[in-house]
Amino acid sequence: MTRVVRDYRAVLERHGLDPRRPLTSAPDGPHAAMRRAIDILWGALGSTGLSWIGFYEKIAGTDEMVLICREPKPACSPIGLQGMCGRGWGEARPIIIADVRTLGANYIACDPKDQSELVVPVIAEGGCWGVLDADSYDLDAFDEHDAEGMTDMLVALGISRPGEANRRTMRL
Repeated sequence: MTRVVRDYRAVLERHGLDPRRPLTSAPDGPHAAMRRAIDILWGALGSTGLSWIGFYEKIAGTDEMVLICREPKPACSPIGLQGMCGRGWGEARPIIIADVRTLGANYIACDPKDQSELVVPVIAEGGCWGVLDADSYDLDAFDEHDAEGMTDMLVALGISRPGEANRRTMRL
């Protein structure tokens, strides 16, 4: 299978966004900015092998994350930190999972047809507070280009901060 190369730069330009000049605040708050990010990413990339995309936020004082917004279908919520979203949150770096079947008990299967996943941390001044999670029905659907492109989208929208921590991608 030939991997799809997604054009994140064109998506950013089409929406007047630039990670070098991030929006300083979302007028309607961070959840509205996350909704906008999902709408932009799903609208531009939903036909490029993504089966699902959404934001999970860490619930303070618990070992769980809750789904904030997603496309195109419902997903598990809340989820424990033992899965890849929890690991991406805990390590505050992107994680590419080429084949989710290799994860065993560390995979939270919301859709049994999903075969690969990308988790991108959401970094704020106080550290990582959530993740952007993308799934695909295809094996090995994501790479470092996707991790960087989605990180750039989050930075441009003022959802996440730029930095080295969220650029050290782990591949599983």
